[in-house]
Amino acid sequence: MKRKSLVLFASILILLLAGGGTITHLLFLSHPLRISQPSFLYIDEDDDYDSVCVKLETKLHAESLAAFRFFGAVSSYPKHIHTGAYRFRTEDTPWSIFKTLRAGHQTPVRLVVPSVRTVDQLIKRVAPQIMADSAEIAQLLSDSSYCSKLGFQKETLPALFIPNTYEIYWNLNAQAFIKRMKKEYLAFWNEKRRAQAEALKLTPVEVSILASIVEEETANNAEKPMVAGLYLNRLHIGMPLQADPTIKFSLQDFGLRRILFKHLEVESPYNTYKYAGLPPGPIRIPSVVGLESVLKRTKHQYLYMCAKEDFSGTHNFAKTLGVHKVNARRYQQALNHRAIK
Repeated sequence: MKRKSLVLFASILILLLAGGGTITHLLFLSHPLRISQPSFLYIDEDDDYDSVCVKLETKLHAESLAAFRFFGAVSSYPKHIHTGAYRFRTEDTPWSIFKTLRAGHQTPVRLVVPSVRTVDQLIKRVAPQIMADSAEIAQLLSDSSYCSKLGFQKETLPALFIPNTYEIYWNLNAQAFIKRMKKEYLAFWNEKRRAQAEALKLTPVEVSILASIVEEETANNAEKPMVAGLYLNRLHIGMPLQADPTIKFSLQDFGLRRILFKHLEVESPYNTYKYAGLPPGPIRIPSVVGLESVLKRTKHQYLYMCAKEDFSGTHNFAKTLGVHKVNARRYQQALNHRAIK
């Protein structure tokens, strides 16, 4: 590498001695990029030297690439294109641009892993943020043997993803992305959190399952530990969870406003009215808030809850079935009053 750099430097020096100040300015001092603010250039696996030049012209509005092309002509860079995301500024020169690209000095970017309902939705949100495309990621995650090596099955796979914003290099391929997610999963489930889960008699995956139900039950972050505590009370006495969100998941109808008796008959292992205990896997990818709401659940004696009749998105809690029936009657009357079916 040092020898190649010396050859490149010698070639430029000879040119400078022959051409003088004009060429010096062209190679080292000019500002060819016509951008109003720092901008990214993305180079993927299909790019060659010519397409890199085209991207400089079209994406960063390079006014002249004569100097950049010269550097390429007297170096090995055209045969060794580095993928990645590179951030350039308005004051960058042809030489600084070339040095950055030749060395593969990528700029870290932010990857937002969202809390969404399905792994497919997550893939569609993640793929535009990295080099790997959605089909590559989906193919790996649909491979049962590959998922098994990660420690997950199809049903439990949503638990792998910990929604957050991560700093990454853009040129992640599908395997590198999933490897990073497993690393973040292990980092999240540190010794402290595993001990918290164990104290609840739950595994990390079971915490994710319960957290997914809690998050579908309420969007109110302050109420989530209360809801988590209620479901844990039911679990610990062997009472069915009877969680309406699992019915919506079983029916794959997330727009249901009113759960009727006919809906409770759906045959599905996710139907927590029919089957006691936790369902086979998370019904969504829970957020960190949701996971923490289970680990730090509120301790109480409530076994029942019903949405409040003011449609605030919060719940009335009850210790006895009798009080719960009163709360439920008020909510049903509110639904009838608004003609919600």
